[in-house]
Amino acid sequence: MSTESAEPGHGNSPAAWTAVVIMLVAFTVGTIAFCFSIEPVVWISAVVVLLGWITGGVMKKLGFGVDGHRTSPTKAHS
Repeated sequence: MSTESAEPGHGNSPAAWTAVVIMLVAFTVGTIAFCFSIEPVVWISAVVVLLGWITGGVMKKLGFGVDGHRTSPTKAHS
């Protein structure tokens, strides 16, 4: 017996990767700044995390998300 199921994708898209990289760098810089008590950099990093989240959402709307029109594989000529 076989069951057909769609692969969930796990967010593997340019929009997701861009958002994650931006937020990961911001979290890393913010954590280091927190350890050294550099409060302005901590707050700037928090803002950059939000900008990363917004960037991912905008890129998804532009078609760079999972199954977006700019990331869908094109069919080969048959």
